[in-house]
Amino acid sequence: MLKPKFGFYFKNMAGNSFGELFKLTTFGESHGRALGGIIDGCPAGLELDLEKIQLDLNRRKPGQSAIVTQRKEPDSVEIYSGTFEGKTTGTPIGFAIHNTNQKSKDYSHIKDSYRPSHADYVYDQKYGFRDYRGGGRSSARETASRVVAGAIAKQLLSDVKFNAFVSQVGEIELEVPYNKLDFTKIESNPVRCPDPKTAADMEEYIRQIKKQGDTIGGVITGVIQNVPVGLGEPVFDKLHARLGAAMLSINAVKGFEYGSGFSGVLMKGSEHNDAFNSDGTTTTNRSGGVQGGISNGMDIYFKVAFKPVATVLQSYETINKEGEKITTQGKGRHDPCVVPRAVPIVEAMSALVLADFWLLSRGNKK
Repeated sequence: MLKPKFGFYFKNMAGNSFGELFKLTTFGESHGRALGGIIDGCPAGLELDLEKIQLDLNRRKPGQSAIVTQRKEPDSVEIYSGTFEGKTTGTPIGFAIHNTNQKSKDYSHIKDSYRPSHADYVYDQKYGFRDYRGGGRSSARETASRVVAGAIAKQLLSDVKFNAFVSQVGEIELEVPYNKLDFTKIESNPVRCPDPKTAADMEEYIRQIKKQGDTIGGVITGVIQNVPVGLGEPVFDKLHARLGAAMLSINAVKGFEYGSGFSGVLMKGSEHNDAFNSDGTTTTNRSGGVQGGISNGMDIYFKVAFKPVATVLQSYETINKEGEKITTQGKGRHDPCVVPRAVPIVEAMSALVLADFWLLSRGNKK
């Protein structure tokens, strides 16, 4: 059997919590009894709209269209603590989402082997043990808990608008600038692209990829509007740095850029600078709503790059636990392109970051 290079295993899994003041800790595995979380730090007196929470979960759940995984899960959230008479009490909010449609036998063929570009190998090397059913804790199904917490964070920041949409699938890219789009059209198609023609092209392409038993990557653009000035800290806790860390914690994410991003390197400083209006707003927004790590009141906009889903329904070469080369076949129910279902996850992580900084701005102590 392949041995860990350090000669020992780290038995416990750390890093299950996100945030400082508005803090989410998640639990559960893809094929376990349930997923869920505990939100610590949500202020008392917030009236929760449970229908809005469930709506965001429905946008993320599997089986919602022909271009996503066909696993059928209701993804109904149950809140067990932290609320009374429809309002938050200021105590930890505990919630769970029960799994009902596991097909663990679909993963029996990888019990003793490693899927390329998955967490299988590194989990075995780090912990000496792994839940191979659907990837266990490494499954993107964990993000359902993030969506619940993010939906609550959105309600806490009721004046802030969070929108995300698919702006690229493979080589098909939305050319319309975000400030020229009608965000009400995001949910009008299964791809979640607000431009109908581009959405139709993306959907057809995903269908073709799915027929081939293959997968494709894409880009989600996030836009946060009505952000108050002053969120973020100027050194290690820059607002854009925390947003980047939040996005890069999402399964399959390979890149993050905000504002002008990499295209800014093509410009001179005189072209790139955002000139001020007399009220403190700027004539352009190449800064992406953040200057010196602190929000300046302009729209925060960013892009998140997602790799192709690693599980392809084709035969492939890999290694088993003995280090032997083997050939196996991808099985199970998987997304041919993850970005349509990842849109509410991007929104949720954005809301968690801003809720944390908003509470800090109110003078709360860590």
